[in-house]
Amino acid sequence: MTTVELALRIFIVDDEPPARNRLRDLLNDCTAQLALEVVGEAGNGQEALESLAGIDADVVLLDIRMPQMDGIELAQHLQKMPKPPVIIFTTAYDAYAIKAFDLHAIDYLLKPIRLGRLFEALNRAREAVPLQTEVLRELLPEARKNLSSRERGKIHLIPVEQVLYLRAELKYVTVRTAEREYLLEESLTDLEKEFAARFVRIHRNSLIAKGAIEGFEKGGEEGESGWMVKLKGLDELLAISRRQQHIVKEFS
Repeated sequence: MTTVELALRIFIVDDEPPARNRLRDLLNDCTAQLALEVVGEAGNGQEALESLAGIDADVVLLDIRMPQMDGIELAQHLQKMPKPPVIIFTTAYDAYAIKAFDLHAIDYLLKPIRLGRLFEALNRAREAVPLQTEVLRELLPEARKNLSSRERGKIHLIPVEQVLYLRAELKYVTVRTAEREYLLEESLTDLEKEFAARFVRIHRNSLIAKGAIEGFEKGGEEGESGWMVKLKGLDELLAISRRQQHIVKEFS
């Protein structure tokens, strides 16, 4: 009985149309020896997330240098999909960055991409496992521009600049914007480290956006410091713990 090899479903993400066309041509050349199918393409991270929510892709060929959201941040958001695709980065990065990819055994294609190298990467993709978010964070030189939350199979991007507070509750972190709440399966401690320039801790379970602080009021629940913080765009007051009450002076 002959085993039929399933076609590798490939999605292309690159902000430059000529680069996407070049990849399509190379992938077409690969079909003589490898069963594959290009299931879609996108010119930016937002478009890629929206498209991949409705497309079952095995591999994403992902450019790193893109405006608005770079490829490494997009890869982090893609890891929240129910079945994350294998990521193969396409890059013109310098030698230092390439060394980082090699260190973490992350597959990449150096531009200009060669047919033989692409073929090798796609063959390996069948056995590859999804990247770890922690590893991707090590490669990202700066904080993400967006957080992402998965709801009903769809990934929602949350611009960090719109976040008013982050609150840890059981195994989730609640993200609050002026419009609504989202749930993240991330560590509040990790978020505090990544976004130290934007958020400040007011409680063991809460971080608030420094730029959203409107003022402070006396109040507090029993056992707290007696200070509450008012954030722009929110009616609720958030308690400040005794340990963090120094922020009242710092931001008043």
